[in-house]
Amino acid sequence: MAAWLAACASDPKAAPRLVIGFAAAHAVLWTLILVNLKAAQDVHMDVAEAFAWGQKFQFGYGKHPPLAGWVAGVWFRIFPVANWATYALAMATLGCGLVICWLIALRVVDRRRAFFVVVMLALYPIFNFKGFKYNPDLLQLVTLPLLVLAFLHAFEQRSWRSGLWLGLAGALALMTKYWVLTMIGAIGIAALIHPDRWLFLRSPAPWVAIATLVVAMVPHLIWLKEVDFVPLTYAGDVYGLSSRAQSIQLVLGYVGHNLALLAAPVVLAALALAWSPRWWMTRARQPLALFTRAWSRGENTGVNVSQALNIWITQIVVAVGPPLGGLIFTVYMKTDWGISLFFLTPLALVAIPSLRLHRMALFHIAAIWLVITLAVLAASPTIAARELAENPNGASGYGARSELARELTEAWQTRFHTRWAVVAGTTEIGEPMTFYSPDHPAPFTPGEVWSSGLTSLEEAKRLGFIGICDTSDPRLPVCDAWMAANADHAERLAITTQRFFHGHPGPAIGWKVYLELRANHALSSLNLLATSSVSASTAACASGPIAETTIDVPGPADSIISPIMEVPPTVSLPFVTQTSALKRSTIWTNFAEARACRPRLLMMGISRDTAPDGTLGPRSISGNASSSLICRREPGWRW
Repeated sequence: MAAWLAACASDPKAAPRLVIGFAAAHAVLWTLILVNLKAAQDVHMDVAEAFAWGQKFQFGYGKHPPLAGWVAGVWFRIFPVANWATYALAMATLGCGLVICWLIALRVVDRRRAFFVVVMLALYPIFNFKGFKYNPDLLQLVTLPLLVLAFLHAFEQRSWRSGLWLGLAGALALMTKYWVLTMIGAIGIAALIHPDRWLFLRSPAPWVAIATLVVAMVPHLIWLKEVDFVPLTYAGDVYGLSSRAQSIQLVLGYVGHNLALLAAPVVLAALALAWSPRWWMTRARQPLALFTRAWSRGENTGVNVSQALNIWITQIVVAVGPPLGGLIFTVYMKTDWGISLFFLTPLALVAIPSLRLHRMALFHIAAIWLVITLAVLAASPTIAARELAENPNGASGYGARSELARELTEAWQTRFHTRWAVVAGTTEIGEPMTFYSPDHPAPFTPGEVWSSGLTSLEEAKRLGFIGICDTSDPRLPVCDAWMAANADHAERLAITTQRFFHGHPGPAIGWKVYLELRANHALSSLNLLATSSVSASTAACASGPIAETTIDVPGPADSIISPIMEVPPTVSLPFVTQTSALKRSTIWTNFAEARACRPRLLMMGISRDTAPDGTLGPRSISGNASSSLICRREPGWRW
């Protein structure tokens, strides 16, 4: 097996098939792992945001250039809007990155070393655990390797055609995220420092590249001017700091975080190089020989030192430059900014001429990758359940936003018989609603200067919208004030969502919901739910305030409660108690007896407020109405 792997990795015809097959296997296996690991969670907000951008193709989306949104838009026109498809998109992105990094490595080292680099990258947590969320940072692991590949090609060929490709690669990278300017600056410094710099600078390649990049960026530059350079406003407002001490702390955290991530592939690669059939005997006689046997002086024909110098300079610049810049300019350094900056590190290490890479090292590192991947795949369901049980508030994805989106879609369509067009709320609320609602409403973030441009306040009022405020968010007063000013005639609901996974409860989150009618729209139905057991009177009344309805939405039936028996027991009617306090009367439903029914929705509470003059406001459910329990019938069940 080791001989076959080394032969395939070194063969010009077999090597591409080997690398593409490896990248595809890595993407598929880690997609399955992420589906299991994230089974109790909704997709990350960044993923939902990219999906929202992809619903409307523009030349920019407020915070960032458009490429991440374009890719998501194309992807979800092919694949269903589901959690697994987002993880598949992330892994497909990283799989493409692995192949491109192999092409880069071929210009620096021989084929055997190039494949070793690819497997090292697959062991880098950014390409597995940390790569679960598709966003502009992750997409840079495609566009920045393309940029480096085009640079190495242009530096070697020094022709106008290679300069054209370099310019287009630079424009593509800039259309992903402006952060790529760090890499563009790094390859510029490498070109100026390299001993062969004059051969490159006197050729047409760099100047054609600059001209091509400028021309390709013209449409986006026009958009930037039209929106008054709002992405720069976003960067300054969000990532500018006034505290030097906080900036130092964040920079140290950035450095420590990325060094820890890089330690995994480096240590595992060192283990693969040191591994020998009788390593324990060698360790007993000569402990250091395990690590020195892979090093030797002398010429190494497997390394192109001229191109390796470009890699070393580029990697050093992007490793040192951003932390120094963060300290000098007092910038909020996010650890995620390092996602795209260290993909050259494995190649920079493997390209050291004194490193000798024997054939067995390929087999060893591939075996390490396979064992780790299969072990994580087997353990992933247990990890997901244990993580929720031990830390139910550890991830924002545990909040049942997907269930909230589906219930609000049903509520809107039941009332108005139209598509839910706009959702108003913070980015953390609005984007998941866009992703999970079957109507995919356009997100509108009140008060956001760097608006995505997907909709506007005028369009929201014209089409009608659902406003949502998270009661656990410190920004709740601001959200309430905006809703009071812009949704003063809305029907108001108070909804609590909570998800159960393998019997473990996630966080219960309260939401204030405002259903604002579109202009000149007659309310056709005020049923809270599409069931005959629940009815509601008008939500607006001249003699009292708007009623509030509190419901609990546990989530999809197959992820809430696992039934103890295949045939559920007879479910008794929910026990109902009524309490009163001052000007509020509340009906609570005890649903403990109904847990084995695998409920889709449980009415937990219905509340009504007393008007200031002492008269009762309109009720959402008549006083003598019983609480409803809605169960989903499963195959093989008997009722």
